[in-house]
Amino acid sequence: MTKIGIPFAKWDDPGDIDAIVIGSGIGGLGAAALLAKHGGKKVLDLERHTTAGGFTHTFTRKDWEWDVGVHYIGQVHHEGSMLRRLFDDVTDGNLQWEPMGEVYDTVVIGGDRWDYLSGRENWRQRMHSYFPAETEAIDRFLDLVSEATRSARGFFAEKAMPGIPSLLIGPWMRRGFLRHSDRTLGEVLDTLTTDPTLRAVLAAQFGDHGLPPAQASFAIHAMIFNHYLGGAAYPVGGSANIARTVAPVIEATGGAIVIGAEVASVLVENGRAAGVRMSKGGTIRAPLVLSDAGVPNTAHRLLPEGAPGRDALLATLKHTARSASHICLYVGLDSTDRDLGIDRSNLWVYHSADQDGDIQRFLADPDAPLPLIYISFPSSKDPDFSRRYPGKATIEIVSIAPYDLFRDWENTRWMKRGEEYTNLKEDLSRRLLEVLEREVPQVAGKIAYHELSTPLSTRHFGGYPEGEIYGLEHTPPRFRERALRPKTGLKGFYLTGQDVCTAGIAGALFGAVLCSSAILGKNLLREIGRSE
Repeated sequence: MTKIGIPFAKWDDPGDIDAIVIGSGIGGLGAAALLAKHGGKKVLDLERHTTAGGFTHTFTRKDWEWDVGVHYIGQVHHEGSMLRRLFDDVTDGNLQWEPMGEVYDTVVIGGDRWDYLSGRENWRQRMHSYFPAETEAIDRFLDLVSEATRSARGFFAEKAMPGIPSLLIGPWMRRGFLRHSDRTLGEVLDTLTTDPTLRAVLAAQFGDHGLPPAQASFAIHAMIFNHYLGGAAYPVGGSANIARTVAPVIEATGGAIVIGAEVASVLVENGRAAGVRMSKGGTIRAPLVLSDAGVPNTAHRLLPEGAPGRDALLATLKHTARSASHICLYVGLDSTDRDLGIDRSNLWVYHSADQDGDIQRFLADPDAPLPLIYISFPSSKDPDFSRRYPGKATIEIVSIAPYDLFRDWENTRWMKRGEEYTNLKEDLSRRLLEVLEREVPQVAGKIAYHELSTPLSTRHFGGYPEGEIYGLEHTPPRFRERALRPKTGLKGFYLTGQDVCTAGIAGALFGAVLCSSAILGKNLLREIGRSE
């Protein structure tokens, strides 16, 4: 594992800290860097894990390295894009990106394949060639995606506004987006086509937000689809370089990232946040506290009973469930991607075009076919991998998996969960490897190592109570929850990350922008967007 941050045992509290951030995912790191760079604040980022980065950290086994959460990021290879400007801002331009090429996703249903091509017109024309009788439906889908994405700007900008302006113009700013977020992806597809295969191809990226068409808000699917429509890229040197390049920006104003530093609760004095209490004892004081730990952790664990704003977050959790959990098989090959002819495109492998039905059948019977398997080839995406690990390659195989399948072992220790748990993991690993060797047959005989993570791994390392990977689930009701915004009912206490905005690395970083904008009283999107 690449360790980033100062161990808590070696850190000396300098006092006069302006802000404390709980958690070091990109929502936490991004907020810390923005407050430092645009507010001159001395920020302390506290991370319970042994390295910073959240879902952007990497780990190693023997001669291989894997990313735990970053598989591709859209728009960042276009220098003028807003997301690229944000990443350049929080890293001082020191994070480099490698484009994935023309094809970034390939959808597999049965024995058939459909490529997602980079560029709106390229994608449109390719889909027209696949579905010549459905060109009108494809064009209308693209139009709706554009409409939903444009309307999102006002919806999310309102989240950072102070109270009075929000009350006055907030309803108008939210109105357009809610027309799209109030419908499910399945409902929208119903208006476009009756072709089950086209429906499945258009919905294929739902694993990027974790909900099948019948449950997912159309708005989240549209934003993610649009996010990748211009192609995708991968951080050169692996995703650990994200935290590694953000750290100096935080440190430039005297701040620090401290690891092995678990926060027990927010310190509340006279009706406002005053710092944090540490799990190992003692307090650290600051007039601003930000949580990147997710709303469930924040409401149930970090905010003390009776703290202003806590009840509002608890009420939100009554209507908005945790997002999907997953399993991931980390595979190490004794050969290179080039030698095996492995390209960079991700594979979205579906059991059938009945995505909703397959999910329901699997949830009812875990022995049913895995409904969705996502296969990523990180070593092929990173041009620096072959230098660090010559003669090797890596693959990651992900599938949705219910937390209930693993709940019986939630109180056991990592790596010591017993024979029955080991047997379950071995069975799931076998099923995933079968799909891999079917879809990428050239890897047969080249697999030298594999290791399965489960929702309990996410719970152990990430601190998410039920192994959720996308924060709160992105159903239509989620976008009407007014408590999901940076400013809380507790003075000096703010939320950042995925639950403020949307799922994924980009969503978490935009959550950091909204949080920092609310604190500083600035429109940082406008400020950064205008910067040269």
